[in-house]
Amino acid sequence: MTDLVTYTLDGNVATIAMDDGKANVLSTAMIGELNDAFDKAEKDEAIVILTGRDGMFSGGFNLKEMQAGPKEAMTLTSLGSKLARRILEFPRPVIALSTGHTIAMGAFLLLACDYRMIADGEYKVGLNETLIGMTMHNFGIELGRYRLAKNYFNRCVINAEIFNPKGAMHAGFIDRIVPADQMPMAGQLAGQMFSQLNMTAFANTKKRSRKEVFAVLDQAIKDDLDPEKIHAV
Repeated sequence: MTDLVTYTLDGNVATIAMDDGKANVLSTAMIGELNDAFDKAEKDEAIVILTGRDGMFSGGFNLKEMQAGPKEAMTLTSLGSKLARRILEFPRPVIALSTGHTIAMGAFLLLACDYRMIADGEYKVGLNETLIGMTMHNFGIELGRYRLAKNYFNRCVINAEIFNPKGAMHAGFIDRIVPADQMPMAGQLAGQMFSQLNMTAFANTKKRSRKEVFAVLDQAIKDDLDPEKIHAV
């Protein structure tokens, strides 16, 4: 591991922490290190806690890479989608411990996790793509359709509404709001709670229950790399 992502194993729980010192943007480098960390967690057969730095879970994709050109944007978007897809099928529980602002691809990482907590505070959570002039990619639309509350889908995906933690919980981004000073303990307790599960049954049920959505998401990833379909309406 290098400076962007750290990996810490405590018993059967691995903490994967993002920290670029700023907005924890999901660059090619950050995504590569996250995949390396998940490789290690899979080898260690560990439950995963995915977290960020104080005040920031992730501000989304690295805009410098996204604005470098259409090919670069497609490539980075695909890498992010494949990471979220991997988390959705990870054989052990993945717990998101959001330490602050969680925007765009950062919010999609929340949607991919099995259990999502956020620190209580004046934090922003949501999908701002149409707000900043980006047409939502197919993978994002389908992941949002799968995980967001049905009556919030339009507000989140099309209207780019941004929520505080309470609103994010109603929308389906978050399962639980935790007092900021209790976040470390909340992560430990969640790890202990998920340790009670039979991991073979968990992995099999997770994979079986998401079989149809995996097919949809895999097609969406392909469509997002097809120039003829990117601009199709």
